[in-house]
Amino acid sequence: MVRSLLGFLPWIVYAVVATSDEWRYGAILGLVIAVGVIAVDRRAGRTWDQMVIEASAAAFFLLITAISFVSPDSPLMPYGPALVNAWLALTAWGSLAVRRPFTLGIARRTTPPEVWRAPLFLRVNVVITMVWGAAFTVAAAALAVLLHEAPHATAAVVTVKILSFAVPAAFTVRYPKAVAARRLRPTGRTA
Repeated sequence: MVRSLLGFLPWIVYAVVATSDEWRYGAILGLVIAVGVIAVDRRAGRTWDQMVIEASAAAFFLLITAISFVSPDSPLMPYGPALVNAWLALTAWGSLAVRRPFTLGIARRTTPPEVWRAPLFLRVNVVITMVWGAAFTVAAAALAVLLHEAPHATAAVVTVKILSFAVPAAFTVRYPKAVAARRLRPTGRTA
């Protein structure tokens, strides 16, 4: 799980560094970290389907870095946290739309190959990716409203940011275990 969260490191660093007046530095640092994580993962033999979040981060931070330098006073600047979650929501929902939930590659890192083609394995990853997509979508909307209506409500912004990662991360850990336990539980039926 810790290794899987490393893919979110560029997003986390951006969230910390990119205050309303430092978004350029946050974008550059996010881009450098995203590219670094991709380079390390590729050298370790990771495939692109195992690095959807990392590749998405590189694309996002490349775009945000360009915008932040071309238009440093862009009206998008105060909405950075909402943009991050909107991009991550698009990544999650897009991966579902093409029937390749972004969590599949991550799950394959810790799951035996003989399980990868099982319908239940795919279904579990669809559900997990849907939870991440929903969390990012709700956070993007909440942050957009919050940043528009109360831009200095730092505690609320931080709370939404934390919850948008903590809730789906906890679900990601618990849900496969619950599914496995349910499958192993006797049905109570007689043969």
